[in-house]
Amino acid sequence: MRLVLASSNAGKLEEIRAILADAGVDLVAQSALGIDDAEETGATFVENALIKARHAARLSGLPALADDSGLCVDALGGAPGLRSARYAGRHGDSAANIARLLAELHGVGAERRAAHFHCTIVLLNAPDDPAPLIAEGRWRGSILEAPRGSGGHGYDPVFLDPGSGLSAAELSPEAKNAISHRGIALAGLRRRIQHSRSAG
Repeated sequence: MRLVLASSNAGKLEEIRAILADAGVDLVAQSALGIDDAEETGATFVENALIKARHAARLSGLPALADDSGLCVDALGGAPGLRSARYAGRHGDSAANIARLLAELHGVGAERRAAHFHCTIVLLNAPDDPAPLIAEGRWRGSILEAPRGSGGHGYDPVFLDPGSGLSAAELSPEAKNAISHRGIALAGLRRRIQHSRSAG
């Protein structure tokens, strides 16, 4: 199955390819097809994922996979949430986003730094697919006071996984993919794909 990934985020592409490596999926980034990012105007992760998937499917003529995800911090009322990638203003500036997040949490004690990553994955067979496959995942943890680790992407250096005691950026890619919000969502999507194939 050849799919277009409705994202230009190289970190996401690498993670998703690794998780779906044995699922019979040939994933091509929309940027490789000359497709720009869609404008994310939805009010929820599901809406934004659908907007991105429809945009990529329409312009590529391929089935599309889209991911919309973000970091939600309890003490900030769920922010940065939908604005995670552009929290500091410019889209995808991870260092600036982390700096703003840590500034917002300055003086907030460890017991009040709970947070979670949320991921919604959508798979469309066509732009107007009336029955998209949708799967979601959540990874609970907390926000560190300073970055740790050099792996991963986005907010990984300041997100503490409680099970391992490591930041997401200190985990190996394999360990992260087994427990992350994206890993959980993609595992759910794989089950949905397998079920739909067997049912068909």
